[in-house]
Amino acid sequence: MAESYSVAVRTLCEFTAKAGDLDLRFTPSPSALEGMAGHAVVASRRGPDYEREIALSGEVGQLRVRGRADGYDPERNQLEEVKTFRGDLERMPANHRALHWAQAKVYGALLCRERNLSEIRLALVYFDIVTQREHILSEVHEADSLEVFFLDQCQRFLAWAGQERNHRQVRDQALGELRFPYPTFRCGQRVLAETVYKAASTGRCLMAQAPTGIGKTLGTLFPLLKAMPGQGLDRVFFLAAKTPGRQLALQGLSTLTAPQPDRTGVPLRVLELTARDKACEHPDKACHGDSCPLASGFYDRLPEARQAAVECGALDRTALRDVALAHGICPYYLGQEMARWSDVVIGDYHYYFDVHAMLYALTVTNQWRVGVLVDEAHNLVDRARGMYTAQLDQAAVKAVSREAPSALSKALTRVDRQWRVLNGEQAGQDADATPSRDNGYRVLEEPPTKLLTALQQAVAAITDYLAEQPDGLDGALQTFYFEAMQLCRIAETFGSHSLCDLSLRSGRRGSRLSTLCLRNVVPAGFLAPRFEASHTSVLFSATFSPELYYRDLLGLPAQSVWMETPSPFSSEQVTLKIVDHVSTRYADRATSLEPIAELIARQYTALPGNYLVFLSSFEYLDQVAERFQARYPEILCWQQARRMDEAARQGFLERFTAQGQGIGFAVLGGAFGEGIDLPGDRLIGAFIATLGLPQLNPVNEKFRQRLAAQFGAGYEYAYLYPGLQKVIQAAGRVIRTEQDRGVIMLIDDRFAQPRIRRLLPGWWSAAPSPR
Repeated sequence: MAESYSVAVRTLCEFTAKAGDLDLRFTPSPSALEGMAGHAVVASRRGPDYEREIALSGEVGQLRVRGRADGYDPERNQLEEVKTFRGDLERMPANHRALHWAQAKVYGALLCRERNLSEIRLALVYFDIVTQREHILSEVHEADSLEVFFLDQCQRFLAWAGQERNHRQVRDQALGELRFPYPTFRCGQRVLAETVYKAASTGRCLMAQAPTGIGKTLGTLFPLLKAMPGQGLDRVFFLAAKTPGRQLALQGLSTLTAPQPDRTGVPLRVLELTARDKACEHPDKACHGDSCPLASGFYDRLPEARQAAVECGALDRTALRDVALAHGICPYYLGQEMARWSDVVIGDYHYYFDVHAMLYALTVTNQWRVGVLVDEAHNLVDRARGMYTAQLDQAAVKAVSREAPSALSKALTRVDRQWRVLNGEQAGQDADATPSRDNGYRVLEEPPTKLLTALQQAVAAITDYLAEQPDGLDGALQTFYFEAMQLCRIAETFGSHSLCDLSLRSGRRGSRLSTLCLRNVVPAGFLAPRFEASHTSVLFSATFSPELYYRDLLGLPAQSVWMETPSPFSSEQVTLKIVDHVSTRYADRATSLEPIAELIARQYTALPGNYLVFLSSFEYLDQVAERFQARYPEILCWQQARRMDEAARQGFLERFTAQGQGIGFAVLGGAFGEGIDLPGDRLIGAFIATLGLPQLNPVNEKFRQRLAAQFGAGYEYAYLYPGLQKVIQAAGRVIRTEQDRGVIMLIDDRFAQPRIRRLLPGWWSAAPSPR
């Protein structure tokens, strides 16, 4: 008997019951927490026999449909589908309502089957999270009519289900026979691959520190794909911090799945997810059929586009766009749809880890068994903190208030009033007083309730306004709208993992302005459910230690395994020079300029070639570069500028030519501190004139205090480990292959400290400090 194909009720209905235009005007929907809270409120208002979260399933041929109905009242024989919302319900597009009824009918059919009911009342319960009111639409349906509807939806899906089941069988067979695409593994690559396969086979999380140059992308993708059939994995997610990481994954998958002399190619569906602002074809238009031609009739044309997309196989950004435009639909939203039907999805971290993570939501909703690969995972700490941080500037509120439509003036005035009260309360002085340098920063014990209430009311007012204005909002008002909404949502999760602070400054005419920020310090609590939802997660990086630091801050499962892959490089390849007679501390920078310039020139004269100089800030970079060029004008120099676009960054890198000679100046932790590849003599050395420590300021000091209280390692977690991670990444630009040779010069007396030396890669060798 053929294996059945399982589909969630929501996925089934979204496939069969969506029609008409793509229309995002009735948005934004409530957050996940708001939605759960709304469902809980509705259930609390029902009788004692009310049943919540009823698991239902049913089969039609080889199709198994499963899901959880929101609630059932046996006394009234009423099955409820609860939908939380904000705004004017009358503005909800008809195709949204049709989808909700389809889901209710499918659940009704499944419940009638299970409990042998002859009829049932179905209710759509729309719960307004702002007013806490219920709007109920109900209909009585006979079981026979619901069964007909259910069978019709299944029949419309069965052809696709059969195609998907066949694809899965062919895919798994090909992956079971998959072989490494090269005759041999690189040094260390086999150990990494074997450990990844073992982690997948045992359903564990793996933390892998593996040096640059061993082929980490192939060394993780190959074993996880190989494990997919045996572990029953539905999807693999490859998550990267930057575009180069995604490109390496696409190249690696192309190599792995390419036809070989003795076998055909692997039929693997690969999807690259691209940010909305980069994928949008009409950025001047709103996302609905009355404005954008690619939204008009989107769901009517989606079936053919979806079929063409799965037949395409590899959907990078260009291929996805070609398919979408050939069928007259939006490339971005076709990509969102194809995330449901692809074997490997490549995208940024936020697609799985942030508040609105689409891939995580799909995993939970569809009960997928997934493997997650996190590239350059040392970046995840700061990136995750950003995902769960929100801030809003009072000046933006004032600016928006001056230009906002009259319909919004009352709500925005209320926000401004509460903000002025907050400034006065926190400063403990007259509202017109100018904050001093010492009292301009305040940490609040909890988010300001009255201001947040005013912001929530403003968000609701703008949502209502949007429903009546198809052309949307101007740029400033839209930015305020999303920032206010994010702040309100993050406030719901406030706890010991976060800080709430107010940064005051002087405004015009002696007034006071401030920025309110909810900062995440420890993202572990938010990330832990994401790791728990995966069958296996592999986090890998060249700088992924100390182990405990990442375990604590990322919320990794207790049974996670840590490994370090032996380096393919030897100490003979690198000359490490530690300069311990120079201090790059802020107070000593003026006196450090001359020694640093002399050190660079001496090394360049002894061994001409291409070098990178890393400094802690643009200000310091400008000072060192200016001094160096004044003293040594005969040496070619170029430097990183603030806010370089992609073309400018590429131009900077193109200066590092084979057999070239010159000095490039860059900021540590910036665009050129990691993720760039300059092998051979394109780069023969790096000078790192900083320990990389985050700036000493009130915010970082509060981070240190909070981390010390939770983990007993405040300085290390807030300053030392993040700083040295940037140093090692930057130094790693020098030795990229087993043939490379180069010089790494660490300029600061603190590099000579034993505890600092212990944190540097073990394969580096040290030479006497140059004087």
